Amino acid sequence: MQRRSFIKNSSLTVLSISAFGTLNWNGTGFEADSPTTTDILGPFYRPNAPIRTNLIRPGAKAKELLLKGVVLKEDGKTPVKNALVEIWHCDENEVYDNASDEYHYRAGQKTNSKGGYAFTTIIPVPYKANPDNESSWRPAHIHMRVSVPGQQDLITQLYFKGGKYVSTDRWASAPQAVNRVLDIKEDSKGASEVVFNVIMNKEFMPDPMVFEKVTGLFVMEDKSINEFTKNDDLLFIKHNGQIVEGLKYTGNNSFEGGIGYPKVSFALQPDGATKVTIALNATKTVEGVKTFKYQ
Repeated sequence: MQRRSFIKNSSLTVLSISAFGTLNWNGTGFEADSPTTTDILGPFYRPNAPIRTNLIRPGAKAKELLLKGVVLKEDGKTPVKNALVEIWHCDENEVYDNASDEYHYRAGQKTNSKGGYAFTTIIPVPYKANPDNESSWRPAHIHMRVSVPGQQDLITQLYFKGGKYVSTDRWASAPQAVNRVLDIKEDSKGASEVVFNVIMNKEFMPDPMVFEKVTGLFVMEDKSINEFTKNDDLLFIKHNGQIVEGLKYTGNNSFEGGIGYPKVSFALQPDGATKVTIALNATKTVEGVKTFKYQ
């Protein structure tokens, strides 16, 4: 590959994205004024969850929840058929299933001809991300990934109004999450229901050779190992063997996570090696060099 093929600049269409966009029913169909905002992937994503609509385990001691909605294109009007909607969350004991073959409280399904999806699950509970840190409590939430050709994969989370720790959680309380903190409503029989409608965004993809150059294993200056793999239009980071983030392309051999961080940029070195620079936040950066590439 010639060096210029890797480091060439790409034009990036500027999209107007409001953190406070809405999706409404106009009497004929749904329409919206901005894409659904993103959130962190978190450390517990497992690809290839079973295709199913009912996630409830036998004997579960938690309240049942119907999560449903529609998926629309970036115009906020056109339903997206056959979009893959994946969800995952903890159980009533604050535990994520990260290893079993049953993929408890993890599932995927394809949207119908009207862009609709629906999962029957339980209302998850808050959990402490760090057992030794009282300030690390996360509010109850459900993770979601929506994938469809021609649209930017969406990684996001939804929260519940009135939920404990929503106001203190850095992600749930962010302005970008305002339309993802949702009401749990009850029908006449007392069943709980949440409606989460999704508006996709335009897809911005690098040249295939960029993905070819940046995928592989990188040894970081702190001796950790980061593996970068392509997954649909996202670049996944595995940190010491665990998927921790899905990155979208932002141009100039650079990618970023769901809330703007991490910011990851790649550069071809004079000796042909590929260097990665990861800004974990506004003040902390770590660098590494590719040591193994995929054929």
